[in-house]
Parts: sequence; C-alpha cells; structure tokens
Amino acid sequence: MTKQSLARRLAALAAAGLMGASAAALAQPAHPHHRGGANFELRIAALRGQLNLNTSQQQMWDSAMAATRDARSTGRANAGRLHDALAAELAKAEPDLAAVAAVSDDVQAKNTALRHQARDAWLAVYATFTPDQKAVVRDALGKRMARMEQWRQKHSRHGGTPG
Repeated sequence: MTKQSLARRLAALAAAGLMGASAAALAQPAHPHHRGGANFELRIAALRGQLNLNTSQQQMWDSAMAATRDARSTGRANAGRLHDALAAELAKAEPDLAAVAAVSDDVQAKNTALRHQARDAWLAVYATFTPDQKAVVRDALGKRMARMEQWRQKHSRHGGTPG
C-alpha cells in the first residue's frame, strides 16, 4: 500500500466519521426515535383530532406545521451541502478535513436553529391550550414514556444497550 493510498483511506475514514456524526444530528427532526422519542412536537401533532382546536389555535397549529416542514426541508438541503463538500474534498489528493469539519459545524448550527424555531412554534401552540387539551397531551406523552421504559427494560435484560 502506497503512502498516498494510505492517506486517502485515512481521510475517507475520518470523513465518514464526520458524516456519521452530522447525519445523526440532521436526522433528529425527521426521526424522533433517534432522541428517545423526545421530539414532543411530533407527538403533539399526532393528537390533532383529539384536541378540538379553536380557530386561533388552528391557525397557530398550521404555522407550527409549516415551520416543522420548512426545518426538515432546509435540514435536508443542508445535509446535501455537507455531502457535496465532503465529496469535493475526497476527490482531492490531500483532502482538507478541517474544511469539511467547518461545513459540518455550520450545517449543524443552522439545523439546530431551525429545529428550535419549529419547537418554539409548537410551544406557543401548547401555551394556548386549555387544561383539558393539556391533559390530552400529558396523557399521550406519559404513555409514550411508559412504552419507552418497557422497551429499555426488555433490551437491558437481553444484554443489549438501550438508546
């Protein structure tokens, strides 16, 4: 194995590690199970039919849904930008992994800001809920937590590691 071939392999392994970490962060809004089901925004959205929203709440709901869709769409586009940067660097004889890391950090920061905007929109909707509506959300989240705990216990008994 030549020195250049070894350098390319090491660069590819390092870049794959960067991509893996970034991909996990990017996947969070689209895959709430990656954060242990903590993505309460999607849990609330699933309860729409049970909440009997008034007109004002419905308008806020629609805005929160749009913010969630926009965050997801932009997050995917940002992931594409990271992928392109990585591919461009790997095409070079001596990839600049620091440049890829900088793009990765930028993408992660932008996607985190987008997720926070969407989350804040859902929190604003939740703040308008009546006590009965909040009880529906509380009960649904409690059931979800109980299922997750059962899953963890089942997998810890079998020698697996939860999460």
